Amino acid sequence: MTQSPFSPQVPPMKLSGLEPVTLGSDSLFVNIGERTNVTGSKAFARMILSGDFEAALAVARQQVENGAQIIDINMDEAMLDSQAAMVRFLNLIAGEPDIARVPIMIDSSKWSVIEAGLRCIQGKGIVNSISMKEGEGPFKHQAKLLKRYGAAAVVMAFDEKGQADTYQRKIEICERAYRVLVDEIGFAPEDIIFDPNIFAIATGIEEHDNYAVDFINATRWIKANLPGAKVSGGVSNVSFSFRGNDPVREAIHTVFLYHAIQAGMDMGIVNAGMMGVYDELEPVLRERVEDVVLNRRPDAGERLIEVAETAKSGARDDSKKYEWRALPIRARLSHALVHGNNEFITEDTEEMYQAIVATAGGRPLHVIEGPLMDGMNVVGDLFGQGKMFLPQVVKSARVMKQAVAHLLPYIEAEKLLLEAAGGDVKTKGKIIIATVKGDVHDIGKNIVTVVLQCNNFEVVNMGVMVPCHEILALAKAEGAHIVGLSGLITPSLEEMQYVAAEMQKDDHFRLNRIPLMIGGATTSRVHTAVKISPHYEGPVVYVPDASRSVSVAQSLLSDQAAKYIDELNADYEKVRVQHANKKQTPMWPLAKARANATPVDWAGYTPPVPKFIGRRVFKNFDLAELAQFIDW
Repeated sequence: MTQSPFSPQVPPMKLSGLEPVTLGSDSLFVNIGERTNVTGSKAFARMILSGDFEAALAVARQQVENGAQIIDINMDEAMLDSQAAMVRFLNLIAGEPDIARVPIMIDSSKWSVIEAGLRCIQGKGIVNSISMKEGEGPFKHQAKLLKRYGAAAVVMAFDEKGQADTYQRKIEICERAYRVLVDEIGFAPEDIIFDPNIFAIATGIEEHDNYAVDFINATRWIKANLPGAKVSGGVSNVSFSFRGNDPVREAIHTVFLYHAIQAGMDMGIVNAGMMGVYDELEPVLRERVEDVVLNRRPDAGERLIEVAETAKSGARDDSKKYEWRALPIRARLSHALVHGNNEFITEDTEEMYQAIVATAGGRPLHVIEGPLMDGMNVVGDLFGQGKMFLPQVVKSARVMKQAVAHLLPYIEAEKLLLEAAGGDVKTKGKIIIATVKGDVHDIGKNIVTVVLQCNNFEVVNMGVMVPCHEILALAKAEGAHIVGLSGLITPSLEEMQYVAAEMQKDDHFRLNRIPLMIGGATTSRVHTAVKISPHYEGPVVYVPDASRSVSVAQSLLSDQAAKYIDELNADYEKVRVQHANKKQTPMWPLAKARANATPVDWAGYTPPVPKFIGRRVFKNFDLAELAQFIDW
């Protein structure tokens, strides 16, 4: 029988800022504010990076005012001294009673940042997170320190094999961690908060369909079998596939939490502005979302996409469904790729092929490198702007693959003719791609793999958590023309720097100038130029999204590669100079700044009299005329 959280053996969780918070079996769901997180809020990240900590404090205050019972603070940004920023921000919060009254969750992938934060907070906070990804030794060491600091701990369902993505793995890891913490270390069970990993659903990849169900079932098991333990998670992760469509994301969060809380979920990192009321959701949307969250039918993701556009921008007119068939062939191919429509892709690809080979020097490969890649570049732009969702990008990649498959017989026939004529048949090239050590995220990397393979590149996908020496050894053994690195969390960026430095030490990579492609959600052009590129004298290229990987790979392996790399290096040097100058901006002394204030003679100033006072009404005004003056 499960022990009551209020029994002497398992008391309720007690946290505090300036005020105490008690979480027991009768407590309502605890909302953890997520906006004071540089990895989750671009606006907050800009404030911290620019040193505007006053504005950042206002964000924290707003979180508390909006009902957050705990605030999650994360300073893991590649271009930031995370430890210094965490200490400064927490010290400022300590002087703001209206913020400091709630408990603090110190969120970081770096232990040094967590420990520095623990020395700053008042009361009893939460650390997010510790795990067994590096084995039980470091896990026990960190848990003992947390016990001495008196902090509660979020424990990720993560071990030496990687993050738990199935129900069985989730409960196995959580049970193992619980037994280590409670039985071996004497960690208070009520201070354990498990995060069984909330992953994105409706991605278009079948293996991801049951992620929400597995989390909900694992939550129910933890509450029944691990007395006193709490369950938490980053709720926004579940709807990542529909970024840019707030109504659908809100519905997914609402439905997911409805079922997760019923299963025993105690708390979650949630944006209160992205939550709705379950009973007030539009019935059709709620049904489609529930099908996805509970994985009730194999076509649930497709059916949700059908209503996603309606939820975002109003009903669609199906009477115009086939109007695009009247467009020129290039536009039709682009439309098919953007909308993931394979209904006519074979015949349109054939028509484009016939048109291209009819011209002098036209080749089947030109269909791929021209109109098909133009369409995929549109997909990349729309996805980057949040106007397309992940499952739609997966569909686009599959349509691209179908088009390429139709062209492959022509490409093979061309190769045979060239070989018969004694010509030189060149392949696109071989690419080794891996998620670096310490990181288990692979959705983006897998999409990159699909897109590259669709474009006739030979790709060896090494998976996740791949150590540097394995990546380089396989790249040499396979004779790879390009090495690709992917990562999502901040420590991945440091691992990428290490890989670049190791490539520099190895004559095979350095002398042959094997290109290194960098990608992932936390990577950026600035970070690649400032932090990674200086470690390796070969080409280091930031790839912003999957569709761009093809054009980058083609540029690196083309006859014009030298020109492309020179332009890239010049751009990166410019970025490095701008970054260095930004950091070295001299600051004036306070006295000098005050002396530079604009002198205003208020005694001799007479304010102008307004032409009128009150409200003025404009009738029969032509809005079309006004619209011409608006910068849309």
